[in-house]
Amino acid sequence: MKTRILPAHTQEECKLAVHAAAQLLREGQTVALPTETVYGLAADALNPAAVMRIFEAKERPRFDPLIVHLPGISWLEQITEIENEARELLNKLIAKFWPGPLTFVLPRKKIVPDLVTAGLRTVAVRMSAHPVFVKTIHEFGRPLAAPSANRFGRISPTTAEHVRDELDGRISLIVDAGATVHGIESTIVAIHPKRLELLRRGPITEEELAEFGEVAVLTDARVRSPGQFPSHYAPRTPLLLIKNADSFAPPREEKCGFLGWRSASNQFLEVRVLSSRGDLREAATNLFRHLRELDHAKLNLIVAEEVPDEGLGRAINDRLRRAANSDARDRPG
Repeated sequence: MKTRILPAHTQEECKLAVHAAAQLLREGQTVALPTETVYGLAADALNPAAVMRIFEAKERPRFDPLIVHLPGISWLEQITEIENEARELLNKLIAKFWPGPLTFVLPRKKIVPDLVTAGLRTVAVRMSAHPVFVKTIHEFGRPLAAPSANRFGRISPTTAEHVRDELDGRISLIVDAGATVHGIESTIVAIHPKRLELLRRGPITEEELAEFGEVAVLTDARVRSPGQFPSHYAPRTPLLLIKNADSFAPPREEKCGFLGWRSASNQFLEVRVLSSRGDLREAATNLFRHLRELDHAKLNLIVAEEVPDEGLGRAINDRLRRAANSDARDRPG
C-alpha cells in the first residue's frame, strides 16, 4: 500500500484533503487525521471491517478499546445509554469542555461494534475541536474510531512526519495540518451519578474536573478505557525516569540522552528541554516530539526528569512512567 500525504495548511488544501479523506473513509479505509491532542488513525466506527484495519495497521491488541469521535452532539444519544442520575453532570461537562480533549466513558448501545469496545459494556466518546478533523468528520457524516496514529505502545505522533515514520505503507492517507496543540492524549473520565472517575490523565486536569464534583482516580488494574496499559508511549531506546538530574550521574559505558524539565545538562550526548520557562503546557506539547528525537539519536539510554506532579504535570509524568515501564529493547523494529 502506498501512503499519500496531503497538506491542509491553506483553505484550498484543506478542502481537497478533507474530500479525499472522507472518500477513503466511506470506502472502509484508514486515514491519519490531526486532532488537537495527537494525530489519530481514523476509520468508520460503525464498520467492523474498517475498524479491523486500525488494529492491523497499529498491531494493536484486540482487547484494547478505541475512542469514538462524534460528528455532533446528537450522536451521543445514538451510541450511548446515559443514566438519568448522571445526565446533569454530563451536560455541565459537555457545555464546558466539548468540543475538546475530554473523553467520556458511558454505557454503550448495540450499534457500537464489539471490536470498538473490546467487548466492554461501555464506549469512550469525544468530540475533537481541530478544524481539519471537524471538517472531515462532518463530510463523512458518521462517528470515527481514532486512536493515536502510531504502532501500538510507541510514542504518539504530534506531526504528520511522525505518522509516516510509524505507519508508512500501512495506511491510505495522512492529512498534514502541522503540529498538534496539546501534544498528549485526551483526558478520560467515567461518569457516575455523583462523581467522576479519572481513567487517564490528559490536558483537562483533575483540578478543572473537581469544579464539577468529586473526582476519584482509578486504582484497579482492569483495562476499562484506552491508554491504560502500564507499558505505553515508549521509545525503542530504554528510558530511565528520575526525580532530579542535579544528583544523577549517567553510566559511563552508556551513550545517554537527557530529557530535562527546565534546564539542560552537559553530562549527556543529546539533550532536550521540555520548557525552559517552566510552562507545563509547553512541556506537554514538546513531550512526544522530544522523546522521538532522542529515540532517533542512536543512544543506549534516555534519562528523563520528572516534571512537577501537579495539574498537567501529572499527565506528563503518567506518560513518562508508562514509557519507562516498557522494555524497549524487546520491541520489534
